[in-house]
Amino acid sequence: MASFLFGKGSKLKGTVVLMQKNVLDINELTAAQSPSGIIGGAIGAIGGITGSIIDTATSFLGRSVALKLISGTSADASGKGKVSKEAFLEGLLTSIPTLGDKQSAFSIHFEWDSNMGIPGAFYIENFMQGGEFFLVSLTLDDVPNVGSIKFACNSWVYNSKKYKTDRIFFANKTYLPSDTPAPLAYYRQEELKTLRGDGTGERKEWDRIYDYDVYNDLGAPDKKATLARPVLGGSSTLPYPRRGRTGRKPTNKDPKSESRSDTVYLPRDESFGHVKSSDFLIYILKSASQNIIPQLRSVVTLQLNNPEFNTFEDVRSLYDGGIKLPTDILSQISPIPLFKELFRSDGESALKFPTPKVVQVDHSAWMTDEEFAREMIAGVNPHIIKKIQTFPIKSNLDSQLYGDNTSTITKEHLEPNMGGVSVQVAYEANRLFVLDHHDPLFPYLRKINATDTKAYATRTVLFLQDNGTLKPLAIELSTPHPQGDSFGPVSKVYLPAGEGVEASIWLLAKAFVVVNDSCYHQLVSHWLNTHAVVEPFIIATNRHLSVVHPIHKLLLPHYRDTMNINALARNVLVNAEGIIESTFLWGNYAMEMSAVVYKDWVFTDQGLPNDLIKRGVAVKDPSAPYGLRLLIEDYPYASDGLEIWAAIKSWVEEYVNFYYKSDGAIAQDAELQAFWKELVEVGHGDLKNATWWFKMKTRAELIEACTILIWIASALHAAVNFGQYPYGGYILNRPTKSRRFMPEVGTSEYNDLAKNYEKAYLRTITPKNDTLTDLTIIEVLSRHASDEQYLGERIEGDDWTSDSQPKEAFKRFGRKLAEIEQKLTQRNNDESLRNRYGPVKMPYTLLYPSSEEGLTCRGIPNSISI
Repeated sequence: MASFLFGKGSKLKGTVVLMQKNVLDINELTAAQSPSGIIGGAIGAIGGITGSIIDTATSFLGRSVALKLISGTSADASGKGKVSKEAFLEGLLTSIPTLGDKQSAFSIHFEWDSNMGIPGAFYIENFMQGGEFFLVSLTLDDVPNVGSIKFACNSWVYNSKKYKTDRIFFANKTYLPSDTPAPLAYYRQEELKTLRGDGTGERKEWDRIYDYDVYNDLGAPDKKATLARPVLGGSSTLPYPRRGRTGRKPTNKDPKSESRSDTVYLPRDESFGHVKSSDFLIYILKSASQNIIPQLRSVVTLQLNNPEFNTFEDVRSLYDGGIKLPTDILSQISPIPLFKELFRSDGESALKFPTPKVVQVDHSAWMTDEEFAREMIAGVNPHIIKKIQTFPIKSNLDSQLYGDNTSTITKEHLEPNMGGVSVQVAYEANRLFVLDHHDPLFPYLRKINATDTKAYATRTVLFLQDNGTLKPLAIELSTPHPQGDSFGPVSKVYLPAGEGVEASIWLLAKAFVVVNDSCYHQLVSHWLNTHAVVEPFIIATNRHLSVVHPIHKLLLPHYRDTMNINALARNVLVNAEGIIESTFLWGNYAMEMSAVVYKDWVFTDQGLPNDLIKRGVAVKDPSAPYGLRLLIEDYPYASDGLEIWAAIKSWVEEYVNFYYKSDGAIAQDAELQAFWKELVEVGHGDLKNATWWFKMKTRAELIEACTILIWIASALHAAVNFGQYPYGGYILNRPTKSRRFMPEVGTSEYNDLAKNYEKAYLRTITPKNDTLTDLTIIEVLSRHASDEQYLGERIEGDDWTSDSQPKEAFKRFGRKLAEIEQKLTQRNNDESLRNRYGPVKMPYTLLYPSSEEGLTCRGIPNSISI
């Protein structure tokens, strides 16, 4: 550490690291009209990245970029930190070993006298004609009495004159509001004011303003009446978390709805600032949905005699042989690296998807009852199954509106398959469970069944066997009463069968269950309960917690890319006639139905221990690991998840207690209190009167809230996202639509089922066109980017704070996660744990913390980044 003092006319040496605007800009790339134009733009952008920094490095020199240091210890007459004279980038540095991919480093010298004190922040102005660049960091060397001072920036800097954007960055210090050095207090508050904006006007690309709005941009009523969609949020009927405000003009036909466009405003630092992978995956997703998929569908429609799969082998041919494509379409698609992987290199022009893990070992094991049940606790939607709390199973639907929805499943249905155990004994021994997809779906069944799709509300009862596996005992399929909803459902119970037409009927019954589970998974477990509920936290954090606030620093990695992927989802996935509406059973009612489910969302129950207890699959037990005893001992998602949950909570607890020495410090933290108040009252404002919200007055509440949020953004999202293609890429295993009702005895459909169950099954589930769409999209969604940031990692490396104890605690967290991964690997090698692999011989790896790039079915990213 330097020990000398400044003299008059002293200079401080620094290093600035930045990138030219060289990542894929989604809005710019998709502005082209033709698929070839878009794809060509992507390839051009990629090809230009390599040379762009070297070619344009000199444009940063001269007087193009100006920096001014701000003192953190010495104030001027107004009380604000003293500001240095402008300094400019001087020379390109090429010998820095830590320089990242596509980054350039420049030397800089600041005039800094002894009366200026210690730098704590800096201004930066961009006068380049290019408009913007990505500022990675500033490092000051040999600062007297301090040594090195780091500024981890990771932010876009626009042309200061053209866009009138003032930028200020703070050193890697961490302060509670009351501990902020007086010379920096003004700058801290000014930065927050900039981020909050004034709530008016249409936001522009260069803005860095975080504000809230309802989901009023899903439809396009001006384009077509059938594209109108209800506003989600702002009402007790259809409540919803808030999204980021864009300020676009209202539509002409519905003033409550916002007009749509290809470009969606994001606060600038929420756009992808890293070099390649995540932004490229998002680009591919948008390109696929808008251009590739329509062309593939055209091929299927025009070139194939039958738009249906006829045999299960037809489905497997998507991975083994592929679909032949015309050369012109192939030439437009294949240059995209990800899609290029889908094409054969043996001269055949064929689209061939990677073989999903669920059928890599055994083509037919997915059909077994054991695998059907196993995926409820070790699949892509593993946190819905519940213990049966009352028998017969009750409904929470309003009986005045929907009649008596009590289940018609009786002990007489169940006991013949329970190996001599009575329902009463099994119930008392906590061995009866249910996958209940009845209440959320039943009120919408009449509307859904009026379309081309046909559906049932479903309940599936399961029995926990002595070997630890679950055995399905009965499936109840319910439809609305023909005389009206108030008459209650018409229900029929189906039982397992192993041969003959009854076995085919049972296979269809399971398919109806899985279709419901696929829709609930995508719209609720995945979209609503991770993507949508986290966005208000991101907005509130940026509006009220300064970048130097300890909780901002704690949560920041878990927000990476989330607003960006959410904005894209509103444009191509969950919008009117988007991918979800087009290929999933819930159709036009998909988002509306998720809003109804949100009425019962409880933040405090999103943490894993509370979730397990609420579903009755675990009980409190002080003698058990983590204070919980699982009623299904071999429950891969729960047992692995508890390891991750405990590690996150231990890290958060140590971190919070370092900065807050008492509960009183929580109540006195003005920024924290403003953040939580606005999150509850605005961000999740439709639920603001719920009594379960933390009051945010104690350290325990803050620790629990942060742990839940980190769990949602990292492990929960990983569990429900990265298995989508490994499990659902085989459409027979996880169909997304049902198109025909169960065939009745004596009908031609029943006779067809008896003659050819494969063909009848395929005519019932997702058709070929929608299958191609589903596979294309979930293959992208299930991938990891090469620059993914995983739990226990930070993009800033070791420079995210200058406080040594939190840094050491974070390193211990990383080491703990590595130990957990080894432990989970050992579990998967334990043959006595039958639910770890199942009949399909597919290990449960979704909660392994680390991963390589690509389609790996493992890895926990910090954030909801895809």
